[in-house]
Amino acid sequence: MSETVERFAPSPTGHLHLGHAYSAILAHDAARRAGGRFLLRIEDVDTTRSRDSFVQAMYDDLHWLGLSWDGAVIRQSDRRAVYEAALAELEARGLVYACTCSRKDIQAVATAPQEGGEVWPVYPGTCRGRARPEGAAPYALRLDMARALDALGGAETVGRFGYNEISDAPGAGQGRHVLDAADLVATAGDFVLSRKDGVIAYHLAVVVDDAAQEVTHVTRALDLASSTPVHRLLQALLSLPTPIYRHHRIIRDSAGKRLAKRDAATSLVQLRRAGATALDIRQRLGLG
Repeated sequence: MSETVERFAPSPTGHLHLGHAYSAILAHDAARRAGGRFLLRIEDVDTTRSRDSFVQAMYDDLHWLGLSWDGAVIRQSDRRAVYEAALAELEARGLVYACTCSRKDIQAVATAPQEGGEVWPVYPGTCRGRARPEGAAPYALRLDMARALDALGGAETVGRFGYNEISDAPGAGQGRHVLDAADLVATAGDFVLSRKDGVIAYHLAVVVDDAAQEVTHVTRALDLASSTPVHRLLQALLSLPTPIYRHHRIIRDSAGKRLAKRDAATSLVQLRRAGATALDIRQRLGLG
């Protein structure tokens, strides 16, 4: 049996809140109970939005919560060459194409609603099959979903690739899941691997990092469960190992709204300054 390796991987674009604390504590405690390792990764691949001050605040928050991590902290901003290599591998196999479309170009396309009223457009494939633009004109790089599925044996056989999921959230999926080609086409489509500004997309960076860190369990909120089939697809394409996914309940405010940095959710920094203790946080989250 392999060693249990959990990770907490926040983005330093704001202060941590109770939702982050729940994920971090669950992952940390699970690793410690299993005699395994708990890793910290800073997902600052988007250097235009990330701030070092938030990184330090995260360290302070985690120490305040009584959490410790094993080994050096990995920062995505130091790993661009690794992500570029994975992208180049996919491109060399003809699974990637350049896209010059803007959000405005695709805003009327069929969409999939997400938690909190967010909408993620499914790309219609406008640029698929076109030659890559010449010169320095900005373009994104997208995965050609149809070709990716063919590379895994076609829509009828892609179901042999699956992942295991555990969850404490009502209505969440449990047990073994297999990839569904029709669902991937309908909900993910030709998703972005590299943005127009050159920033590597979250989906690609996270699967490369989880493999590099030998992560065995990914603990995160239920609102990220829709990303898991995409991550499993990339793992299959890149011959990377697949962790077990633990999707936990979404932590909400008193009005029932999901906590989010962009909505200025009460931060752990604010709670600490108001006199809260780590035990208070655990009890508030039902983890005391």
